[in-house]
Amino acid sequence: MRALLLISALLGSLAAAPARAHPHVFVDVGLTFEIDGQGNLSWVEVTWAYDDLFSMLILSDYGLDPDGDMQLTEAERAELIGFDLADWPEGFEGALFIETAGGKLSLGSPEALSLRMEEGHIVTRHRRPVAAEMPRGMTVSAYDPSYYAALSMIGEMILPDGCTGDLTRADTAAADETVENLGNPDKEDFFETVEVGRFYADTLEVTCEPLS
Repeated sequence: MRALLLISALLGSLAAAPARAHPHVFVDVGLTFEIDGQGNLSWVEVTWAYDDLFSMLILSDYGLDPDGDMQLTEAERAELIGFDLADWPEGFEGALFIETAGGKLSLGSPEALSLRMEEGHIVTRHRRPVAAEMPRGMTVSAYDPSYYAALSMIGEMILPDGCTGDLTRADTAAADETVENLGNPDKEDFFETVEVGRFYADTLEVTCEPLS
């Protein structure tokens, strides 16, 4: 199994090729776009809310929450924060992609901000530096290229003043058909090579008014 975000070594045994036609981890994504005093896009804050099963497995893997009440002490939160940012492989883009008229924005290394439990779900926040002029338009998508994890952009989207967003949810039926026509999904490296996650990605189209 390739070392992608959200995936604990505990789950490696689940990544046999035939089973990977469907994701094993489900994540709700929220985004906040921050600008600096000069009107430049400076940070993107990312919220990941993990499904309850994966959350339970992570707590078990780390030996946390021994009473099983899905609540964490301050010390346990401190131990777990940043677990999903560690050991990103070279070239991994953090499952967040931002395209503009001038090309793809380069995002810096992630900085962990917080971790909490919410109704049995681990919810983490981190931010990525951008350092770019605020574009007039952006196409934002969040996905795991291998589709081991399914990311849904259904969390809160906070845009800078003067910007509006239009979210398009992925057409999973059309994505399934596209993937079926691309080759043999039972091949060991099919999902990584083809990067099928892009076909299942939600898309947020952001339009911003020009700065005065």
